[in-house]
Amino acid sequence: MRYHMGPVLSQQMHIYIVWYGRWKSSDKSIIRDFLASVSSPQSAAVPQPSVQRWWSTVRLYTDQTLQNITSQLVVAGEHNVDYSHGHSLTRLTMQEVLKGALAENNGTLPVNPRRGIYLILTAGDVVVQDFCRAVCGFHYFSFPSIVGYTLPYAWVGHSEKQCPEVCAYPFAVPSYMTHTTPMRPPNASPAVDGMVSVVAHELAEISSNPLINAWYAGEDPTAPTEIADLCEGMYGTGAGGGYAGAVLTDARSGVNYNMHGVNGRRFLVQWIWDPVLSACHGPNASD
Repeated sequence: MRYHMGPVLSQQMHIYIVWYGRWKSSDKSIIRDFLASVSSPQSAAVPQPSVQRWWSTVRLYTDQTLQNITSQLVVAGEHNVDYSHGHSLTRLTMQEVLKGALAENNGTLPVNPRRGIYLILTAGDVVVQDFCRAVCGFHYFSFPSIVGYTLPYAWVGHSEKQCPEVCAYPFAVPSYMTHTTPMRPPNASPAVDGMVSVVAHELAEISSNPLINAWYAGEDPTAPTEIADLCEGMYGTGAGGGYAGAVLTDARSGVNYNMHGVNGRRFLVQWIWDPVLSACHGPNASD
């Protein structure tokens, strides 16, 4: 993992959610609570290990002035889109969706190039270019030629109808993993509980590499290996070789998780590459 001299997101960031397609209110609540957990106040009395502690690993990354990634991420706006661009989206169409969500284009979201992260979440009946085959989510920045501005944005898809065994792992597992039992999702939704980890993955990477010129491994910025890529599929101590690692299990319900959030939520979120330890690390690590 090397620093390439570009900016990281060191100021308080405003997250703007674009809900594309039809979403259950209960599914939205799971994702909102996860995002609120990143910067939960001390008064929230969230048990350890916590989402906030998980984010502390992300915060170890700095820019060239030694400014750390921000500890403050706030959901500052939401916009609902009822299939404005149909049920099949390309990566470039995603930018058209973002453009349409802006208030100046009859949407509801402000233009905030300095402190904004635009998070596009597609419903389960929306097909996205490379979804399931190569990615469960991605982040990039918008092109002024399409959107009018350079805005950091990320996309994550709902996998329930398309590839839960890929994008909701380990709450669903591929058929070839015959000796692996799916874990039980902490919020009773395999697809959305799986999305939470992908959202976390993309947030960590958009914060440490918003313009694809900051923190990544390798020499090719068009295909960077970023701080969450190195730890994909790792949720606890001992992870590797298809084993998710040692995670927590609720004695009564049997659900699996590795961190706590606000409103009594629990989540299972992948680990992040720790630049100090030079290893994948999470708040539930036993060593």
